[in-house]
Amino acid sequence: MNAMTYFTPAFIDFFQQLEINNDRDWFNANKKLYEKEVKKPFEHFVADLIDRMQTIDRNILITPKDAIFRIFRDTRFSKDKTPYKTQVSAIISPGGRKDMDYPGMYIELGGKHVRVYSGSYQPDKDQLEKIREKIITEGARFRQLVTDKDFVKHFGEIRGEKYKVLPKDLKEEAEKQPILYNKQFYYFSEWKPDVLTRANLLDQVMDRYMVARPITEFLIEALRG
Repeated sequence: MNAMTYFTPAFIDFFQQLEINNDRDWFNANKKLYEKEVKKPFEHFVADLIDRMQTIDRNILITPKDAIFRIFRDTRFSKDKTPYKTQVSAIISPGGRKDMDYPGMYIELGGKHVRVYSGSYQPDKDQLEKIREKIITEGARFRQLVTDKDFVKHFGEIRGEKYKVLPKDLKEEAEKQPILYNKQFYYFSEWKPDVLTRANLLDQVMDRYMVARPITEFLIEALRG
């Protein structure tokens, strides 16, 4: 793959300024800058990321429009009424941003950091049971995956909100696998924002995703039953 630069320092500067001036007047005054330095380059980057990921997961048949989240915040149920997100984000998976269950890749690019996420972020009750069952029945494999040195180096651990209490039939297993308390099973790797202006950004994102891929595949297997 040929390396290329997708973003300029103006991308980083836009979001650092938006952190300070998160209002509609400032955004509208800088909308042309947003379109040129943020929106269009991000669409290009996501399109190339989709192409690369399709070689790994043939079920990914989406477009950047299917993957990219809007920059406008939903403030209806939030105390924070600032109108704009201070990063761009997208989900690359078979269902794109409309499917928060399938373990694909979620990316978040802004003026503070760049993150690559994967895992199962919002499993429902049945999906949670499938993940738990998989962890219990393949405990040795799961432990090997989460203690892999490259995964620990770049992603640290599986994260997520936890239950305080488990069903009785899970308590004994949870002593061996505390991860069974989790409501969510996600993990992320982070860079400083200057990585955005490097010509090998796409390769770096894909390298991190491939480090996480064995655990991602474990979760996909679990959800597919």
